[in-house]
Amino acid sequence: MTDSPQDEIRRGERFAFGENWRGFLRLLDDERIAQAEADLLRMLDAERLDGRSFLDIGSGSGLSSLAARRRGAAVTSFDYDEQSVACTAWLRNEKCPGDAGWKVLQGSVLDPGFIDGLGSFDIVYSWGVLHHTGQMWTALDHACGRVRPGGTLFIAIYNDQAWQSRVWRRVKRIYCSGTPGRLAMLALFIPLFLVIRAVSAALQGRNPLRIFPDYKKSRGMSLWRDWLDWLGGYPFEVATPEAIFDFCKARGFALERLRTVRGWGCNEFVFERRG
Repeated sequence: MTDSPQDEIRRGERFAFGENWRGFLRLLDDERIAQAEADLLRMLDAERLDGRSFLDIGSGSGLSSLAARRRGAAVTSFDYDEQSVACTAWLRNEKCPGDAGWKVLQGSVLDPGFIDGLGSFDIVYSWGVLHHTGQMWTALDHACGRVRPGGTLFIAIYNDQAWQSRVWRRVKRIYCSGTPGRLAMLALFIPLFLVIRAVSAALQGRNPLRIFPDYKKSRGMSLWRDWLDWLGGYPFEVATPEAIFDFCKARGFALERLRTVRGWGCNEFVFERRG
């Protein structure tokens, strides 16, 4: 009998992603949904997704799946974490009741039987997920295999910052170790996040006191929920843009669009499958 995500969370081996997404859904509004749609279409260089199939690997709250569905795609969402699956299913039932064009499943991208049984898709999407599986390269390989020839792979992977990433991995491990570790990391890093965010806003000519409303512009996300993911998102792996490019090129993919970060955060890649 294999362990469940909840078993791994209790042992301190996994962040409670689903619990965090459940908190995010309480904040979800039309503005966040519209921003998620706009960012998805901007990276895909499309106005609509009608007639295209869309696989959301690690659907989390279900927001990206909702964005794709509202723009016309036939959507299949799945997640490893049961609470994340529940979040996605709730959002589907709330926003698209009775919609046969949006399927929600529970499964692991690391499970060859499950992933192969899904078939192939026009768009395979996985934003900030594959690096949390504990086997990032296997997960990416499986994601690549779900893209039909001529289809699109849209992924976001944590940027490799060498020693800083190793330190950050240790912070996440401590956060997930139990209540004392979690409280210690919150007390240490949340003030740091606030200062960094405020200084960044000021340098960009924005009001540093308005960092929370402004954060809606980032894929419709929540600053607080993202911070919790930053602190606790474990397992945790990273990759340089060059490593992701070489890995996908070897599997017949050509890079169409790239958005990189200079420090913390995820690099975003849009590939087309040529082979």
